Amino acid sequence: MSTALLFSGQGAQAVGMGKSLYEGSSLAKGLYDRAAGLLPFDLRKVSFEGPAELLTETRVCQPALYVQGYAIAAILRERGQLKDLSACLGLSLGELTAYAVAGVWDFETGLRIVAERGRLMQEACDRTKGGMAAVIGGSREDIAKLCSAFDIDAANFNCPGQVVISGDADRVAQAVARAKEFGPFKLVKPLVVAGAYHSRLMEPARAAFESFLAGVEFRRPQVTVYSNVSGGVLAEPSELRSALVRQVVSSVLWEDDCRAAAATGVTRFLECGPGGVLAGMMKRTAPEAAVTSLSELADLPA
Repeated sequence: MSTALLFSGQGAQAVGMGKSLYEGSSLAKGLYDRAAGLLPFDLRKVSFEGPAELLTETRVCQPALYVQGYAIAAILRERGQLKDLSACLGLSLGELTAYAVAGVWDFETGLRIVAERGRLMQEACDRTKGGMAAVIGGSREDIAKLCSAFDIDAANFNCPGQVVISGDADRVAQAVARAKEFGPFKLVKPLVVAGAYHSRLMEPARAAFESFLAGVEFRRPQVTVYSNVSGGVLAEPSELRSALVRQVVSSVLWEDDCRAAAATGVTRFLECGPGGVLAGMMKRTAPEAAVTSLSELADLPA
């Protein structure tokens, strides 16, 4: 038997997230208290009480998801549930949580990295007028044609037939309106987002994040980790650093990561974070995979 952990990305956050962990686990309480001391806002209050508008801000929701995902993994380890842990993988922001749990850096270092990433991406959103849209149906070749026609980018390959496009808001709106001219898409729907994540509009954040990470020590992971940029396994610290920098402006190959992890014969996938979104994507990518979503304390196996 082997276990792999999945970590949530931005968009999964929900008011109340992590409250039961904080109230029912001294380990989780300690992590949240430490996070509150490191961040310029009280992560406990905004995670547990909201308001939703504040929790949705990039600079806030990224640390919130990181701490909750890390806390879930820490409780699982404390309960002896991760003796067979073989892999960690995460969607976008979740990739940083995966690296922390895999031992690439410690909890505090990871939180500082996540907080800076969120701050820089928030700044990039504020300086640009970006948009994103979900595309259901069509092939990757169809997506490439659509993005090329409107000079935008493919942000996320989430699972078969589910892609997110990203870029200048006006160009994304044009792509939505004319999408069916470029492929057999079933649905193309604008998303309510603060900016154009994983697109060229995030270049200022990418450049600044690269400078920030230059001063951070990366260690080899203790279990297998997957890169959103490569869609496969990376292990060398220099490769991990480079991939995280490029991820800010590159397509997230989550479908590829899930397919690669499932192909190794992992017998149990545990989603660590709210919403159950990753479990759904894994089921569409690898229907044979056994995946369970864990968000609050009652969800966690004893």
